[in-house]
Amino acid sequence: MKRILYGIAPLLGVIVFAVALVVLHHELKGLHYRDVVEKLKAISTNRLLLALLITALSYWILTGYDTLALRYIQHPLIYGRIALVSFIAYAFSHNIGLGLLSGGSVRYRLYSAWGLSAIDITKVVVFCGLTFWLGFCTLAGVSFIWAHKPLAIPEVFHLPFSSVRPLGMIVLGLVVAWVLLCTLRRTPVGIRDWKIQLPSPGLLVAQVAISCVDWAVAGAVLYVLIPPELGLSYIAFLRIFLLAQILGLGSQVPGGLGVFETIVLLFLSPTPEAISSIFGSLLVFRGIYYLLPLTVGATLLGAHEVFLRREGVKRFARIFGQWVPGLVPNVLAITTFLGGAILLFSGATPAVSWRLAWLKDLLPLPIIEISHSLGSLVGVGLLLLAWGLRIRLDAAYVLTAILLAAGVVFSLLKGFDYEEAVILAVMLGALLPCRKYFYRKARLFSERFTFPWIAAVLLVVVASIWLGLFSHRYLEYSGDLWWRFTLVGDETARFLRASMGVTVALLVFAILRLLRPARPEPVAPSAGELERARTIVESQPRVMGYLALLGDKTFLFNEAGTAFIMYSLGGRSWIALGDPVGPEEEWAELSWRYREMCDRHGGWTVFYGVGPEDLPIYLDLGLTLLKIGEEARVPLGTFSLEGRARKNLRQTHTRVESEGCTFEIVPPEGVPQLLPEFKRVSDIWLESKHTREKRFSLGFFNEDYLKRFPAAVVRKNGQIVAFANILPGAGKKELSLDLMRYTPEIRFGVMEYLFASLMLWGKQEGYQWFNLGIAPLSGLERRTLAPLWSRLGAFVFQHGEHFYNFQGLRAYKDKFDPEWSPKYLASPGGLALPRIVANLASLTSGGLKGVVTK
Repeated sequence: MKRILYGIAPLLGVIVFAVALVVLHHELKGLHYRDVVEKLKAISTNRLLLALLITALSYWILTGYDTLALRYIQHPLIYGRIALVSFIAYAFSHNIGLGLLSGGSVRYRLYSAWGLSAIDITKVVVFCGLTFWLGFCTLAGVSFIWAHKPLAIPEVFHLPFSSVRPLGMIVLGLVVAWVLLCTLRRTPVGIRDWKIQLPSPGLLVAQVAISCVDWAVAGAVLYVLIPPELGLSYIAFLRIFLLAQILGLGSQVPGGLGVFETIVLLFLSPTPEAISSIFGSLLVFRGIYYLLPLTVGATLLGAHEVFLRREGVKRFARIFGQWVPGLVPNVLAITTFLGGAILLFSGATPAVSWRLAWLKDLLPLPIIEISHSLGSLVGVGLLLLAWGLRIRLDAAYVLTAILLAAGVVFSLLKGFDYEEAVILAVMLGALLPCRKYFYRKARLFSERFTFPWIAAVLLVVVASIWLGLFSHRYLEYSGDLWWRFTLVGDETARFLRASMGVTVALLVFAILRLLRPARPEPVAPSAGELERARTIVESQPRVMGYLALLGDKTFLFNEAGTAFIMYSLGGRSWIALGDPVGPEEEWAELSWRYREMCDRHGGWTVFYGVGPEDLPIYLDLGLTLLKIGEEARVPLGTFSLEGRARKNLRQTHTRVESEGCTFEIVPPEGVPQLLPEFKRVSDIWLESKHTREKRFSLGFFNEDYLKRFPAAVVRKNGQIVAFANILPGAGKKELSLDLMRYTPEIRFGVMEYLFASLMLWGKQEGYQWFNLGIAPLSGLERRTLAPLWSRLGAFVFQHGEHFYNFQGLRAYKDKFDPEWSPKYLASPGGLALPRIVANLASLTSGGLKGVVTK
């Protein structure tokens, strides 16, 4: 159901877009493609410059939304920063749609860097959205109601009212209701646990006023572009503009593309001679008011990110290499998608006649015909390959390079379209040096396409077919067109054949995807999978992988069966324990498969306890890195109980042995007969600690698990008083233990005795390191400029002893003089992070009760 709901909005957008194109196609009957081109050229420079100036004024007025919002939350910020955020946010939200998400994401990214909390940013986003609609409803309501002649609604809409006057009453009534609520009620409005402070009357008046002015100015941009000979007053035009905007915004199509233009043409009802002029004006308006600010906004956002992170980028480059791997694949994916769209649109429109005339003396007709069809097929191939580039597939890189080169050739051969050939060549030149960023070995079309990406492909294909139908509408259709092969007057036949090829290619691709077997749902590991995991773990130098053998985690193996990820589900969080287990060259691909599996099920991708060596993998996945503590590893080559520094350990060791205790190593085959005594010690320990078994990242008492390992045992007078299972790393690189239990019979230092004895044994056996595990939240900074997570974690580390012995555990491990290395949580950031942390705490503590008890 979640997947169905996730796909409804993109699918609805495609349907509305297609319906709008059908209506638009009907309204443009009799209009020729070349007529629109001529009318575009006829728009005067003065009108263009005036439209640009009014657009700049409109976006400047929009900065007032954020200014009022920051006044509302009482958080001062210099105007320059407010203007930057506002411009970029609205440039994105106007083009992408879903302003609360697109514009809200930009605001969160920029405002959070300047000290605003997530709650404050949420209030700003909601305030700006409310301001946006208050002005619209006010201006639309007044103009719809008080018009001398109300705007008539065409019968094609089949609405119960014939004019927009009832609609004006509705939207104006909403404004009046909100004004009354804000005026009469001064206490906050409660929505569940949220308390919303209503704006003051003065702030409310400012909201309405600035938004009304903004909408009026935005409408003026298009008004100065429409042909003056229409004789339409500004007020009459504004009503049409507002109605077209609300229907476009409600269509779920990015920027209301196609829907807005259709409504404007329907309501203007121009003469056939003026249709081409109005349609050309709409295209220019789309470029000036939407695409130009988006280009400038994207450039400003990129420049701001580089400036903001200039020092961080340098440090990151020194530690991890270039910072661009996370950016390059996404940029190349977008440019490749645009390249595919360019080829499809070019194949749908007529070629320039003089270029075809020039080509006929150089190339035979079959070459031109075949190049035209292949160019469109290359275009749809680039649309599909763009997704493979985004997820860093090596096959997508190779095929994209081939198709871009082919696109350059076909663009020249089909009609000497050197402009698009140059664009594709530039894209190819940018792609070729980036081979190292595409490292995934997965099969290209085995990867899942997201609903929004499918919708984007369909939007481009539908738009190209409509553009072709519009461009060639002056020719009568007949079955002979499919078999007509002539140089002059053959553009329609070429378009039809190319469109059919594109449609067939997409249908074949869709059928192959539907026939592909569904991937299995996550299930508990079988005995065979546990044995396969054991074989992999025993070949690895690090020991964390042994926790897979507890049987409480699900496995995701790579295709070769040589590496795996172990994970469990906590709420919506899919939490993987540590880095992938297996050869490091398999980690990147396996991590990507895990990310895609989580996305497919609507889960949050989380890696808990990853090391610093391969952090770029998780950054490539689009995850946020948070330090969760430090891991302690003791170099056994220099470990001993001699010397002044080890005086306390030596005294503890001597004292425990003086009480009659002995240490021994029990091999795996000797463990089964000791399990009843281990169970007795474990039960006594749990009861004395008033705690329950932990899970996931720590071992728990599991007989099948304990039988697999040797055990370190401390006896007193022949009776076991402490034990721990031993985790030996391959090649004797690392040694550790997991489940540690003891009885209170030895009151002083029995576990220190066990640790020290096991380290001495490991040194004697030739092991290089002893892993003492993680000290949670240690090593986090509390400085003022440190990230919020770091300051919060440091506070909990210092004051959270009731819930967990954070400081005591760090001090205990420091006795052995270990080397500390950071451990990280890789997960989505933002507002999802608190829930992810709660899910993780519940998972590791064996339930919610374990979170608040020791």
